Amino acid sequence: MPTPGLDGYAPAWLKPEHADLAALARDFFTEQVLPHAERLERQGHPDREHYRRAGELGLLGLSVPEEYGGGGGDFTHEAVLLHEQAKCGEGSLGLAVHSGIVTGYLCHYGTEEQKRRWLPGLCGGDLVGAIAMTEPGGGSDLQAIRTKAVPDGDDYLVTGSKTFITNGALADLLILAVKTDPSQGAAGISLLVCELGDDRPGFKRGRLIEKIGLHANDTAELFFDEFRVAKDNLLGAEGAGFFQMMAQLPQERLVIGVGAVAVMQRAVELAVAYAKERTAFGKPLIAHQNTRMVLAECATRTRASRIFLDDCIARHSRGELDVPTAAMAKLWLTEGQCEVVDKCLQVFGGYGYTTEYPIARMYADARVQKIYGGTNEIMKELIARVL
Repeated sequence: MPTPGLDGYAPAWLKPEHADLAALARDFFTEQVLPHAERLERQGHPDREHYRRAGELGLLGLSVPEEYGGGGGDFTHEAVLLHEQAKCGEGSLGLAVHSGIVTGYLCHYGTEEQKRRWLPGLCGGDLVGAIAMTEPGGGSDLQAIRTKAVPDGDDYLVTGSKTFITNGALADLLILAVKTDPSQGAAGISLLVCELGDDRPGFKRGRLIEKIGLHANDTAELFFDEFRVAKDNLLGAEGAGFFQMMAQLPQERLVIGVGAVAVMQRAVELAVAYAKERTAFGKPLIAHQNTRMVLAECATRTRASRIFLDDCIARHSRGELDVPTAAMAKLWLTEGQCEVVDKCLQVFGGYGYTTEYPIARMYADARVQKIYGGTNEIMKELIARVL
């Protein structure tokens, strides 16, 4: 069903291959993952088998070159996948991190040996990828990280902790931000690729963090106590980590924006459909002026957001998406997501507050969008610096 207000609209970058990909992704999520939604929410993390199945279908690493096991596409293909996942309400698989972020770091900064070593496993679903920046007490201040990596022969010994790590409970491969030279501030941060295993000395997974939303997507604490990582696992140059993260954050924020707009579209669709079938005071809700006005506002906000997002996707595909624009996208789109979902929930009345209706889960899941990837307060600061 087309989203009201977006009927007939298609982004300029959309090609027939994207429609085929969207159909494949939609079938995978709705037929193979969503039937397990309640069980996945109870266990607090996705099934590894679903990652493997996604890999078999060619849905992982869509922007990774074919020579490394990927789809040979670009970010537009990743965006289509993530849009379909969010729009159908599948929230367990951490594909935004696994394919939208981790593979990008390896493609941009990995050596040839590192790419051939790790990318095929990520693209095939045999490895689950994660990235660990945030630390307890650190939040969005990446320069303040304390996890350190001390040279020891051919290895680094890593000591410290990370928190709020998406895919942390299942991750086999972790891009880890560490301080290799604490005296150098941002210039002392490096990225290490860590091969994880619960039997690895010096590494421990903490508890699954209980959240108000995204219950089926694992978020974990990770602890390191002289965890040994080979120096060959250094991603790029020592001391380049902060600048690598800054270069990749625009894509991460765009990934968040893709999910935001997809949820806005779904919220409008659900609210319009409900308003047409639910009656109050002898006529459908859609016949009441206040309901029509609310839905009109939501449809307009969604269309404007979709067009802004598509412009950012096109810019990013050309290598032209700058930090302030990505910050604007993350700020505007996630604020819009929370606003639209809230207004659409109100259309459902009391039923909107019950978990039997998807809009309630969408409401709980939306709130974190304004926090991760850099809080929206940080986005405002990034934007203000160029004014």
